[in-house]
Amino acid sequence: MRRPAFYSRSPRTPPPAADQAADQADGLASSEAGATAVAAASRQPPISPIPSVSKTGWQPGRKSFALLFVLSAALVTGAALWAPRPGAKALTQKDIDAAVLRTLQTNTLPSPAAKAADIIRPSVVRVVSYGEEKHTPEARTQKRGRNVAKGKPPEAPNDGGPSDEVERGVGTGVVIVDKGVILTNLHVVAGSDKIKVTFYDGLEAVATITGVQPENDLAVLQAQKIPDDLIPATMRSTADLRPGDQVAAVGFPFGIGPSVSAGVVSGLKRSFRSPEGKQELGNLIQFDAAANPGNSGGPLINMDGEVLGIVTAILNPTQQRTFIGIGFAVPIENAASAAGSPPF
Repeated sequence: MRRPAFYSRSPRTPPPAADQAADQADGLASSEAGATAVAAASRQPPISPIPSVSKTGWQPGRKSFALLFVLSAALVTGAALWAPRPGAKALTQKDIDAAVLRTLQTNTLPSPAAKAADIIRPSVVRVVSYGEEKHTPEARTQKRGRNVAKGKPPEAPNDGGPSDEVERGVGTGVVIVDKGVILTNLHVVAGSDKIKVTFYDGLEAVATITGVQPENDLAVLQAQKIPDDLIPATMRSTADLRPGDQVAAVGFPFGIGPSVSAGVVSGLKRSFRSPEGKQELGNLIQFDAAANPGNSGGPLINMDGEVLGIVTAILNPTQQRTFIGIGFAVPIENAASAAGSPPF
C-alpha cells in the first residue's frame, strides 16, 4: 500500500553545496554593485536631506461622523414637524367663538353669588351670646327657630346648666382685621355675660366687646384666640351703589349656616324703627335678599365678595319677626368707623 505524503510546515533548506555557490554569487554581485555605486556617487553633487513633514490637519473620526449624523437627523425631524401639513385648516375667530359657546353650553359655571360667597365665607363667624334668657318677641322667635333647627319642639326650654351658659341669642359677625377684630350688631351681644365666636375652620373662642356705636346698632368684638390663617374681609365704598345692584347676605339664620341668599339693592338712605319703638336707624341700605333672625351682624356683599354693609334689621309688621322681602343694612362706612378705622 502507498503511504500518503506528509508535508512539513517549515520552509525547505537548500543542500550545503548549493548554499556555498549561492553565497559566492551573492558576494560577487555585491562587490560589483558597490563599485558601481561609489563611482556614480563620485560624479554627482551631495544631496541635502529632505525634512520630514508631520500631518497636523484635522482628521475626522467616528465620533465626529456620529455627531454630524445626529444633527442631520434633528434638522430633518424639525423640518417635518414645522412644515405646513397638507389639508390643515387655520383657526379663525369664528371657530374660537364656536368653541367657547360649546363650552358654555356643556359646562355649568358657578353663579356670581356663589363665587362671591366663596370669597367672603372664610371671614364670616358665628356669634353666640350667653346669659339670662331674653323674653322679647324677637328672642322668642329666634329661640323657636333654633329649636326647630336642632330637631326639638319649638317651645322646648333651653338646655340646663349655669346661667352664663344659656344661649340667649345667635347672630353673625364679619372679621375686618386679621388680628381678630369682628363687626356685629349691638343687639346680638348687648346684655350678655359671655360671648363666643366660631370661625370658619371650626375654632371656637371667647370674645369681648371693645367698642359700640348704639346709633347704628353696631358692636366691635375682639376674639381671644384666632386661627393661624385668618382672612379679613375686603370692604367696599357704597358711594357708587345703585338700586338694582346685585347683593348677597351671608350669615347664620336661626343658627344655621353659614347660609347665603341673593337679591338686589331695593333702595338707599332708608330709615327703620324697631318694633318696640326704642330706636330709629337712618341712612340704611334696603335689600330683598332673604334675611332672618340670626343674620343680624352678617355682611351684605356685592358680587366681588366685598362688604357693602352689616345686616341689621328686617321689616315685618306682624309678630312673626321673619323675612317678608325687606331687609336693612348699615353702610360699611358707618360700620368701619365704629371700629375706629374708616376705610374710605
